[in-house]
Amino acid sequence: MPRIAILTRPDGRNDALARPLRTAGWQVLNLPALDIQPLFVPAEQLPLPQDYDLVIFVSGNAARLYMAQLHDVAGQATWPATTAAATVGPASARALRELPGFGADTTVLCPPPEAATHDSEALWAVLRTRGALPARVLLVRGTQGRDWLADQLTAAGTQVVRHAAYRRQPAPWPAAAVRQLHEWARQDARPAWLLTSGEGLAAVQAQVRQQGLQAWWRGCRYIVTHPALARRLQHDAGGNAPAPMVQICLPADEAILAAFVAA
Repeated sequence: MPRIAILTRPDGRNDALARPLRTAGWQVLNLPALDIQPLFVPAEQLPLPQDYDLVIFVSGNAARLYMAQLHDVAGQATWPATTAAATVGPASARALRELPGFGADTTVLCPPPEAATHDSEALWAVLRTRGALPARVLLVRGTQGRDWLADQLTAAGTQVVRHAAYRRQPAPWPAAAVRQLHEWARQDARPAWLLTSGEGLAAVQAQVRQQGLQAWWRGCRYIVTHPALARRLQHDAGGNAPAPMVQICLPADEAILAAFVAA
């Protein structure tokens, strides 16, 4: 039986990873855990980057959808030269730089590729090493998310404005995909699941329970992009259940691919 990869990132985020996995002989199921739904915001309520010293994007989706809001709602085609940007990882920084209208010479802060994690804590370390923190920060995110970085900035005297550019909702699983999961369970196949967020993990677990696949799920393998997700999986195993097979990697396609190959 071929090795099986189940990719749960939002729709459109899995294609670049699926191709090299298939080339390496993996059977790939694209099964997004969450739907990303852009939010409408009236022009008078849209915060503009030129009013801030730094705009922090928590993800590539945050950057993409905020830039779309700037263009479609505010009619602003270019990024202001005086406003820096920041992301929680190099992959999001690359995605931001490739967006239409974003300034090629704009300063983009992010943790280095060799950082132990690409998350809010790693970005906070980068911001602290630069000396004086920015006076005004716009934090672009979804309707839900961690407040840790905003809390650190606020405690240090920075004025932080949070802006929700999108909503994440559990994605329905297609009937064909559900049939495939049940078939793999009957065959005792043990796929490797890619899990990249706490909300995504919760959505997958809810679907697994709904389908009565809990026992099979606990015997699968997991590729996760943050130690907190590994801890959640270990905790959810509970009691005397065997520890799940979890591999942690950075949230970049190259690192994820290497983790699958090593799984």
